[in-house]
Amino acid sequence: MVENVARGVLYPGRHVQVVETARHDPAPDAARFVELYWHVRWRVDAPHDSKVLSYPSVHLVFEEPEPKIYGVVRDLFVRRLEGEGQVLGVKFHPGAFRPFADGPVSAFTDRIVPAAEVFGPEVAEAGRAIMAKRDTADLAGLAEEFVRARLPEPDPVAEDVAGMVERISARPDLFRVDQAAEALHVSTRTLQRLFAEYVGVSPKWVMRRARLQEAATRADAGDAVDWAALARDLGYFDQAHLVRDFTATVGVPPARYARSTD
Repeated sequence: MVENVARGVLYPGRHVQVVETARHDPAPDAARFVELYWHVRWRVDAPHDSKVLSYPSVHLVFEEPEPKIYGVVRDLFVRRLEGEGQVLGVKFHPGAFRPFADGPVSAFTDRIVPAAEVFGPEVAEAGRAIMAKRDTADLAGLAEEFVRARLPEPDPVAEDVAGMVERISARPDLFRVDQAAEALHVSTRTLQRLFAEYVGVSPKWVMRRARLQEAATRADAGDAVDWAALARDLGYFDQAHLVRDFTATVGVPPARYARSTD
């Protein structure tokens, strides 16, 4: 059902026709770092482009031919699905991948790198075992076993940053970085530094992405949207500003997107 499609997935009506998705929650110790495990299966007769307005999260993805690390994608994420296949992803909380990385998370932004660069060659063996399974719980269980064996020491700063991302993402009306800094009781410079180090993208990007996701969610609901009112709710100067912002990332104006989501 469309309502079960994750927020940020565009054209959900089309998505559910070709993609089967499931999620698995992490164990309590892993939950300090891992938001969830996600499982996607597909079988298509013709190539299908899955399009996503990504969250500010890093993912460890077990797939063929090798596991990979997906950094935060600042533009529209597009994955072409062909034939039949599956992937199992580990979605880290925003900021929570920093303790696993040997440096700022911004080094992974807009990049896909072999997971062995972070987790060593043994991740390939884990990937083969995971990809041999079919049941979501089995795949997620093996992935969690791999991750839990490599959990770093808790990083209180990473947890603080995750909370910051959550708070400003829940406030799509926040438009300026200084507004976000004031709401979070930190300086603008501190906020920018923490996001570069732990999240990999700027606080301005996080706020903009939250607004775009909200606009897409309203369009996907199938109800008539008062775009001028929504623009005001999201803190845009006017409707034209919303249209430009949405079109620049999604590729079509929001009203046209709304007409094509079935």
